[in-house]
Amino acid sequence: MWVGRLFDDLCRGVAELTALPDGTPPGFMDPGPRAGADWSEEIGRGLASCRVFVPLLSPRYFASERCGKQWYAFAQRAIHQRAIHQRAATGLPADAIVPALWVPVPEHQLPWPAVQLAFDHRRLGERYATDGLYGLIKLRLLAEEYHRAVHHLARHIVGAARATRVGPGRPPDARTLPSAFGAAPGPRPLRVTVAAPTRGELPAGRDGAYYGESALDWNPYHPDTRRPLALIAEDIVGSLNYRPTVASFDDEPPAGDPAAARPEILLVDRWALRDERRRARLAALDSAGRPWIGVVVPWNRADPQSRAATGELTARTEATLPLRTRHGRAACRTAAQGVESLDAFEELLPQVVEAAAQQYLRHAPAHPPGDRAPSGRPRLTGPMDTAPAPGHRGPAPYRALDRAPDVEDTDDSQP
Repeated sequence: MWVGRLFDDLCRGVAELTALPDGTPPGFMDPGPRAGADWSEEIGRGLASCRVFVPLLSPRYFASERCGKQWYAFAQRAIHQRAIHQRAATGLPADAIVPALWVPVPEHQLPWPAVQLAFDHRRLGERYATDGLYGLIKLRLLAEEYHRAVHHLARHIVGAARATRVGPGRPPDARTLPSAFGAAPGPRPLRVTVAAPTRGELPAGRDGAYYGESALDWNPYHPDTRRPLALIAEDIVGSLNYRPTVASFDDEPPAGDPAAARPEILLVDRWALRDERRRARLAALDSAGRPWIGVVVPWNRADPQSRAATGELTARTEATLPLRTRHGRAACRTAAQGVESLDAFEELLPQVVEAAAQQYLRHAPAHPPGDRAPSGRPRLTGPMDTAPAPGHRGPAPYRALDRAPDVEDTDDSQP
């Protein structure tokens, strides 16, 4: 009832601020799930074509897998658009999402995609920020505050539509989408590492158009995107409720660095395997196991040099990373064997991220409470939330042959 009234009021506000023809609906609303049903085709088409996404924030919203999937579906369209058009880091995808505060949510309970919006709700009024739209809409005494907040929200929506361009996509399949809010109540740390040469370190004759001054400038999908792959990966990882950090494989974390004992995605340029030092380090990483490090090997089928050398580069990859290319989930094996387009990368990376995070939680021991005095009842801290205590080495090494396989890390082709 109340949400429907808000939607109608927002639609009228947006219509008044635009030149939409009479009778043209400015938006659509998900009315909520019916028993045993995924979202309708209309919702799927709307998520694939809407220019602005307006989540109705509340604790219940962030607890909903359905809402998290819809947020993720829209965010992926915006991320892809930014990859194609190289917008500024502060542009898409966040600017195309305009949050409406239904019930205030403590900041420490916000998932990372919501934190990234950095939206100051006080700009819509102090009572709006403290009570939310639900608190305003129910009391006649606060009707003026409610209408002011709706007017400002409509202005933000129209402004976002004019300032951003999120191209249409395919209607998403609710059954296969991950949730943007993840399983944890807050953002989780995850490291994105790039193993690639700089332009000055390339093998003789290798085209420098795909490289830059830093390993983090590597862009294997040039010219489809002008955006470095590390930044695209950072966007995707952040949209899954992880707090990403990005680093070069050549800048190995010092011993004891908490980043060394966290879930990680390693992006490997196959041309980097012609450097014997990097190849040896990557081979050592693979043989050490550590299944919480997911490996993705992007390459570009439109790159004539990569196509011509594909036999040699594939053989080097399989010889250097035999565990990653032959074992584990099908998506993880595919990612390690080679991802030959930007679209395939955007589809596979979320699956590798979730597999790495699950493996980390499976193999990480419970963390002791450090130097604090005991407080009667034993307490274990979550491995995804805190760094290991001093002298604690983090998750134990894993080797594929050291234990019986299970469903999560066995070759899917095995019985």
